[in-house]
Amino acid sequence: MPRPTSRLLVRSVIAACVVFGLAAQAGELRVMSFNIRYGTAPDGDHAWDERRPYAVQTVLAFAPDLLGTQECLAFQRDQLLAFLPGLAVVATGRDDGADGGEMCAAFFREERFAFVASGTFWLGETPEVVGSRGWDAALPRIATWLRLRELASGREILWLNTHLDHEGELARRESAAQLHAWLAANRGAATLVVTGDFNAAASAEPRSVQDLLVAGRPDAEPFARLATAPLLLDTWTAAHGDREPDAGTFHGFGRVLEPGRIDWILVSPGLRVLEAEIVRTTYGDIWPSDHCPVVAVLDW
Repeated sequence: MPRPTSRLLVRSVIAACVVFGLAAQAGELRVMSFNIRYGTAPDGDHAWDERRPYAVQTVLAFAPDLLGTQECLAFQRDQLLAFLPGLAVVATGRDDGADGGEMCAAFFREERFAFVASGTFWLGETPEVVGSRGWDAALPRIATWLRLRELASGREILWLNTHLDHEGELARRESAAQLHAWLAANRGAATLVVTGDFNAAASAEPRSVQDLLVAGRPDAEPFARLATAPLLLDTWTAAHGDREPDAGTFHGFGRVLEPGRIDWILVSPGLRVLEAEIVRTTYGDIWPSDHCPVVAVLDW
């Protein structure tokens, strides 16, 4: 098991009359995965300062218990934390293992969960080497994990939040295999939750790697390597079957909705999927990000 790297656990200190969880029914687990687009990108009308209130509103509207973000920079982590009351966050920068570079920042509702442990490892042949790149990846890529205990029941969750490389096809395939092996080795008795931007299309029907290659779908190979029974199931597929198999989640601020659902929420088969949706809310002409967040409502 990779040793925990530099870890940042921060709590929101803002009081509010309405906090996360009021929208949830007893026993439900609400999970959101949201690539928020890095905050220094030259995005014009969609620059972070313009869309930050809408990103916050999108999260508040769903009221997640677990919020996995990707492309989150340190100042974005801090700003989200300030406007999302009742949350704590674990975040590690991929460049230096501290605050440098993009983070797979993982926010959880402290009212519901006790923090047990966390860590970050790098996707590649040297997972403990801070800032390392694996295979043909263009950039360092990481997975941040948390072990949480539900206060009411004592049930334990092992949650992994990640972002696979956007260019390296080999890196995506091998990263998916690395993540699957890590989860299998470290799960114990915990319920698994996986959130992330995988930069690879999910297949409505999980198939073997060989079947995908024969069908001309190498882009879905990471999904076949990671979303496999009996370890994990895809929440969208569980809720919808093959409905909208090409539902996209990346849209480039409304310029084009690319086919292929590249943002996923995977969970242990023991969790019942009540809802799974792609959030396509806009605020006038402003999108909260260049990705649509994905959400799932689960039942123990």
